[in-house]
Amino acid sequence: MKKYFCTQGLAVLLAVAFSATALGQALPDPLGEVETKKLAQTGMKFLVTSVDARATALGGAVTADFNGNSSALFYNPASMAGMEGNFHAGFSNLQYITDIQYNAASLAFRPSGGNYGVFGVSVLAVNYGDFIGTARANNEVGFVETGTYSPTALSVGVGYARSFTDRFSAGGQVKYVLQDIGSGFVTSQDFETGAVNTTEDYSMSVLAFDVGVVYQTGFKSLTIAMNARNFAKELIYVRERFELPLMFQIGAEMNLLDLANMDPNQHRLVAHVDAARPRDFDEHVKFGVEYGFANLIFLRGGYQSIVSEEQGFSAGGGVNLDLSSVRFAADYAYTDFGLFGEVHRVGVNIGF
Repeated sequence: MKKYFCTQGLAVLLAVAFSATALGQALPDPLGEVETKKLAQTGMKFLVTSVDARATALGGAVTADFNGNSSALFYNPASMAGMEGNFHAGFSNLQYITDIQYNAASLAFRPSGGNYGVFGVSVLAVNYGDFIGTARANNEVGFVETGTYSPTALSVGVGYARSFTDRFSAGGQVKYVLQDIGSGFVTSQDFETGAVNTTEDYSMSVLAFDVGVVYQTGFKSLTIAMNARNFAKELIYVRERFELPLMFQIGAEMNLLDLANMDPNQHRLVAHVDAARPRDFDEHVKFGVEYGFANLIFLRGGYQSIVSEEQGFSAGGGVNLDLSSVRFAADYAYTDFGLFGEVHRVGVNIGF
């Protein structure tokens, strides 16, 4: 009965997701106006930047990972339920465009051999660099410099995932999200003398939620999944209202060599496909392929359709090393960002 319930529940969720996408595309504009693009409608966009090296090399198409680890908290928390061992820690660094730096860390722990599910913690910190502040002034250039400021962003999450059957897992995460643009900004000034009357600090925080499910279909290694990330209330920044970058995704993955009846412990060629529906961008598809040899060496490639005119293909690789009961892994990802240059991500993982 439990297995039947899980299967039917997942089918309903997938049907709702497909229906929402279809309706969003089919409903006409009641005023007959020209279709507009869904752009610049959200804030705190750092929440949707892919930080994990392996996931990025696969084009971000990791929604349907059934055997994930703590880094699943940045993508689909349900995947964390299938992690190997009782403990996992991951650390990633991303040198993004315009010298923006991301640092991410995640931990996952499975107490009592999984009887109580898997608990996880995620941390994402962003440093946007230093900027020169200015304020209007009654001088030859029309402004004065007010010093430097350093915008930052932070997300700290606590997640939980559990396998309800040997095929079905579900999970969620609650995140405290903070974005600090800077402090000491001039909001009132005497333009004759240049004297500053008042200043303002610009930062805001909110709680956000992620949920997801993963289901193994029973046909070979085919797995399907869906998730929703960044549920949160509407925010007001000074006078402008905005929402977090809510994202719905459905995905599938399968070891293609299952069709050739090859030994999965020696060779794996896993295809990943995700369909994404963001709140502030067009629907798009993500693709990824991962080849693994003897669970030791991995080569990866990925692509996201119509995400941007600059972002192109991604590629990378990784190495796994088992020493007794301790597992180490190192991953690298490269992304071509056109005029913005190359973007590199590195990550290390440890588990036991």
